[in-house]
Amino acid sequence: MVEIHVSKKNLKDYPRRVLIVGFWVLLYISCDPKEKRELSGLPNIVIIFADDMGYGDVSALNPSAKTRTPAIDNLIQQGLAFTEAHASASVCTPSRYGLLTGRYAFRSENGAYGIWGFDKPVIEPERKTLARLLKKSGYQTACIGKWHLGLDWQTKDGSGEPNFDEITGYSDVDYHQPVSGGPNDFGFDYSFIHPASLDIPPYVFLRNQEVVDPDMILTTDFYPSRKEDTEYAWDKKHTNDDAVYWEKGVWWRQGEMSRSFRIETCQTEIVKEGVAFIERASENPENPFFLYLPLTSPHTPWVPSEKFKGTSSVGLYGDFIREVDDVVAQVINALKKHGTYENTLFVFTSDNGAYWPQEEIDLHNHDANQGRRGQKGDIWDGGHRVPLVISWPGMTDKPGMVDHLISLTDFYATFAALTGSQTEAGSGEDSFSFWHVLNGDFDTPIRPSMIHHSSRGMYSIRGGGWKYIEGLGSGGFTFPDTETPLENGPQGQLYRVEVDSLEQNNLFSESPEQLQELKEKLERGKRKGETAS
Repeated sequence: MVEIHVSKKNLKDYPRRVLIVGFWVLLYISCDPKEKRELSGLPNIVIIFADDMGYGDVSALNPSAKTRTPAIDNLIQQGLAFTEAHASASVCTPSRYGLLTGRYAFRSENGAYGIWGFDKPVIEPERKTLARLLKKSGYQTACIGKWHLGLDWQTKDGSGEPNFDEITGYSDVDYHQPVSGGPNDFGFDYSFIHPASLDIPPYVFLRNQEVVDPDMILTTDFYPSRKEDTEYAWDKKHTNDDAVYWEKGVWWRQGEMSRSFRIETCQTEIVKEGVAFIERASENPENPFFLYLPLTSPHTPWVPSEKFKGTSSVGLYGDFIREVDDVVAQVINALKKHGTYENTLFVFTSDNGAYWPQEEIDLHNHDANQGRRGQKGDIWDGGHRVPLVISWPGMTDKPGMVDHLISLTDFYATFAALTGSQTEAGSGEDSFSFWHVLNGDFDTPIRPSMIHHSSRGMYSIRGGGWKYIEGLGSGGFTFPDTETPLENGPQGQLYRVEVDSLEQNNLFSESPEQLQELKEKLERGKRKGETAS
């Protein structure tokens, strides 16, 4: 059942709104894509993709949140918030692959796990993406922010196979040469990106396949490895003695960095570029625009700008969440300033759950993955359940909380429906359209089931109020990641998540029929795309 919040004042207008929705649906069905654009005007699309931000970090979604997100909360008041939105995987790279392709990343040879900054592209060269789909319908397209899907770097020896020395921090990449395999090769007209996470080298910006500043130094040529008051915490395990580590959450790995690049202003530069693209694209109103804005926060390093330091009771992490919220406010203000806000489909979401272990929950009394077990990397819901908020002021006038199961892979089929495009065979295999939800149909489910996989390659499937996990343990960052089954004990995990959202009561040995059904469905789903099953 879907919970819809409608005031008494709005209830009396409901029949009229149903008729309006019906008109729009008929309009889209009866017209070809070109006519649709002329009659109704395709909306601009903005996707802000936070990095490692949990469902419970959004204050409107978590009554006990110690973080504050007023701009995102305002979006929820006027748009749709999805309470059962999930990334297709619980770490960065596969989640991004799924969002842009409508396909589970485990179907990709190289896209199923997190990658480093010098790794090859994981999206197949001819794979259809959101950008390619929208560009075909006349959209101006831009990717500005964290890419983390691999690049083809040129090397000094001409081999094109980068070597990176983790001890010295140096690579053999020729930063003066063009870089391919990035956003511009997958349907984006314009790109301004950082290659991977902000704690992974190289630390550079690329604008349309060119390194902005190819004059390279090491991170430790500018930043001291330690500060006098440095104290190590649980995250020290991710770094070696040559990395920069100042305090919990403030660390990045040793490596090459553009001389002009600054860790603490990386996101500021990304947002500035995003706002500038909106300004340029708004000057050409005949062609709608698509801005994919993947942020570098609140992923480590936790480096909020001076404006937000000390503004939260959750330390630097909470301060960084405040800055994420401010990014949302800045982008909305830019849209309003240029008169494009009313006809912009605005999406805020995250790539996976928060990296927020029990130590931090206990310390701050804040559950970044609100009411779900586990954290980033895990097969449990805390690893892949994400905040998802969609606002479209000119179209969605019935705000509410939607509890249907939805995957980030579902944007592909939805944008195909929005533009009247035909999905080609072999594209968007794991994408289900939720266009009907945006049109006011809150009763029809979006998808019957969903497959998840963890950072260590453990699989699960959910559907019909149940969730089956093919092994024991978290499958990710929470200890223990795996467990050896006891003799005559359960070999995996089975939870009735509709009544056990914390995945505490393992029914593996008690519900054999349900277990077998989900096992078989998982194996079928692995073999072929869900939309074809």
